[in-house]
Amino acid sequence: MKQIILTAAFLLLAQGAIAQKQDISHDNISVFFDEIKAASKQNIQLWNKDLYGPILLIDPKTREIFANEPDTANVLKRNGNIYSGILPDKINIANTAINWNGKRWAMIMLPLPQNKQNRVNLLAHESFHSIQPTLGFTLSNAENNHLDQKNGRLYLRLELEALKKAIQASSEKEQLQHLTSALTFRKYRHSLYSNSGTTENLLELNEGIAEFTGVILSGRNKAQTTSFFVTGIDDFFKNPTFVRSFAYHTIPAYGYLLYNKDKSWNRNITDQTDLTDYFIKAFHINIPNELKKVSENKSGLYNGKVILQEEETREENTKKLIAEYKLRFIDQPHFEIKFEKMNVSFDPRNIIPIEDKGTVYPNIRVTDKWGVLTVEKGALMSPGWDKISISNPIQTENSKVSGDGWTLELTENYTIEKETTSGNYKLKRIEK
Repeated sequence: MKQIILTAAFLLLAQGAIAQKQDISHDNISVFFDEIKAASKQNIQLWNKDLYGPILLIDPKTREIFANEPDTANVLKRNGNIYSGILPDKINIANTAINWNGKRWAMIMLPLPQNKQNRVNLLAHESFHSIQPTLGFTLSNAENNHLDQKNGRLYLRLELEALKKAIQASSEKEQLQHLTSALTFRKYRHSLYSNSGTTENLLELNEGIAEFTGVILSGRNKAQTTSFFVTGIDDFFKNPTFVRSFAYHTIPAYGYLLYNKDKSWNRNITDQTDLTDYFIKAFHINIPNELKKVSENKSGLYNGKVILQEEETREENTKKLIAEYKLRFIDQPHFEIKFEKMNVSFDPRNIIPIEDKGTVYPNIRVTDKWGVLTVEKGALMSPGWDKISISNPIQTENSKVSGDGWTLELTENYTIEKETTSGNYKLKRIEK
């Protein structure tokens, strides 16, 4: 089986990071490490484990590394109380956890948010990913393409609108009413799409629990947390797609509300827990039997009419875009690249599922035995994540191949060739 490593590069997390950047300096880097170290110590009871461990802060422009401890291969050199070096080109840069040079690191791109709470939130999120396997949580990047369909998006938006009201509720009774609505919309959405409850749960156990951890360690007070959730959800609605980024908003909100009642709830779950059922039981929610009828009746309380109109318009526009992508990557001649030992980073907010043909990633970077592929105008990832399709090459110069919106830097053992019958291009390994 080919080895596949997925890195969801959430380039601008919904933590107010946009337009709030911090300068990169030795003093600032030291402060960042001290902040997450202190927050981890203060909240060690959250997982009964210290989240503070190996951290890599990466300048994406220069690939310069700033670390809080050395690596085992001695790539990082001590510079005062931090360690620095250059990240190898074969490693994709993203906000993630990575096994590198003998250690499992939390990797975060610089610059960090200027706001301290947002900064600690981000560092704690990725630090959770670094210890995630030791807590028994399997890393998963499940596909949730139903959340690009009209009704999938509609009932996710309604769920999140209800969650916003639950977060802002002034009484437990009001909060319970909105939580009941949110979980009713959720259960109805799951009833519309086969296996959707399972695939959503897999991503939520991965990214949702990590973001919940970040929220708790962030140090925000109640008013700041309320604002964080409401603003974050409103910003999330502006994303082109929801299929990989929804978990950053659902589970953290449910988890925060439950944490206010039970500080140990998260230590009672495993990677086999159905979080939807867990929250329904924990909040003592009674889900109605007539999900469709109740969901439709409740939608008006959460801006349902406007949301439906917006989603119907989006559906028409998406159909046109999908037709263009199918022509470009499937019907007409294209360049198909098979994976051998792939590592990929991408922005999960703007991907576009193409029926059963796979998913278009407008921005993606792939490294493999054959080299490095950088895409800025779209590429079609196969459903099985075993190959990627791009437009045919336009120019070849030594080991560098380029096309409309992409470049491919080949290693010395590979070249490209054109199939005479189909007009498609493919990679060819040079036998020596």
